[in-house]
Amino acid sequence: MNLELSEEQAAVQRLARDFADREITPNALAWDRAESVDRGIVKKLGALGFLGLTIAEEYGGSGGDHLAYVLVTEELGRADSSVRGIVSVSLGLVAKSIAAWGSAEQKHAWLPRLCAGEAVGCFGLTEPGTGSDAANLTTRAVRDGGTYVISGTKMFITNGTWADVVLLFARTGDEPGHKGISAFLVPADTPGLTRREIHGKLGLRGQATAELVLDQVRVPASAMIAPEGKGFSVAMSALAKGRMSVAAGCVGIAQACLDAAVTYAGEREQFGKPIARHQLVQELIADIAVDVDAARLLTWRVADRIDRGLPFATESSVAKLYASEAAVRCANNALQVFGGYGYIDEFPAGKLLRDARVMTLYEGTSQIHKLLIGRALTGVSAF
Repeated sequence: MNLELSEEQAAVQRLARDFADREITPNALAWDRAESVDRGIVKKLGALGFLGLTIAEEYGGSGGDHLAYVLVTEELGRADSSVRGIVSVSLGLVAKSIAAWGSAEQKHAWLPRLCAGEAVGCFGLTEPGTGSDAANLTTRAVRDGGTYVISGTKMFITNGTWADVVLLFARTGDEPGHKGISAFLVPADTPGLTRREIHGKLGLRGQATAELVLDQVRVPASAMIAPEGKGFSVAMSALAKGRMSVAAGCVGIAQACLDAAVTYAGEREQFGKPIARHQLVQELIADIAVDVDAARLLTWRVADRIDRGLPFATESSVAKLYASEAAVRCANNALQVFGGYGYIDEFPAGKLLRDARVMTLYEGTSQIHKLLIGRALTGVSAF
C-alpha cells in the first residue's frame, strides 16, 4: 500500500492550499460575522477547476480522481467550511449526480456551467418533517400531460438562495417509502419556486442555507433525472460520496485546529514559559494530531476505493462518523489551549467549534451512521 500522493495530486493539494490561504482564510471571520460569503468566490473556484473535479472534460470538467477531490475539499474546510459546502453540494451532490444519472441533454445543459462556476446547484432532499427519514418525504410531483406539477417544502438547503438549479426529490407514485420517489432538475427561476435564507445559525454562518417552497411548480417531463421511481437511488448514491466530502471537510477543520493550537501554544506564555512546554497542553495538542491523522486516513481510504471501483458506502459512513466527531473533539481541545481567548471570535477556535458541530448532523447524523455501519457488519436491518 502506497500512501504517498502522486505528483499530480500533490500539485492539486498545493494549488488548493495556496488558494485557500490567499482568497478564503483572510476573509473567513468577516464572512462569518456578516453571515454571507462573497459570491465572487464561486467563479474563482470554477476558474481553478475545483468545481469540475472528477467530471469528464467533454462536459467542461477538469477530470482528476476522487483523492484529488478530497484534497481540495480538505483545504477548503481548513480555511472556511462555508466555502467547502459550496463545492461539496454544487459539485459533489448535484454535478456528479447529473454526470452519473443525467441524459446527454441534461449533461450538456448543466455540467459546463456548474463546472465553470457560472451556475450553482443545490440538493433538494431534506424537508421540515423528514431529515434522517428521507424516504418518507411529502413533496409531490403530479403528471399533467407532458409536464409535472410539484408542490412541497424543502428545508436546510445548502446553496439554496444562490442556486441556479435544484436537484429536487419528490413523490411521483403512491408506493410507500422510497419506491415512489423521483428526481428532477428544476431551474431556480421557475415560477412558483420561492426561497428564504435561514439566518442565525450556530455555525457555517457564511453559507447560503435556505428553505425552498414549491407552489404548483411546473416542469417538463424531460426535467426528470433517471427513470421515474429511481429518485431515492439517485439521492443515496450522491450521499454515499457526499459523506466522503463532509469527512474531508472535517479533516480540514481538525487540521485548522491543530495549526491554530500549535501556533498559539508557542506564543502564549504562562508561569514564565510558553504554554507549549506544559505537559497537559502538549496532551491536548497530541490528541488533536491523532484525530487528524486517523480521520484523514479513513477519508483517503474511501476515495481510493471509489477510484479502484470497489464498494465504499460503509467505509464512507465510517469516515463521516469518525471525522465529524473528531472535528468536534479537536475544536474543543483547541479552544481549551486558547483558554479565555478561544471564547471570542478574534481567534479561530470558537468558529471552528461552531462549524464542526453541524457536521455530526447533516448528510446522516452520527446515530444514523452507527446504524448503517452496524447493519452492514451484521447483515441485520436497522430500520
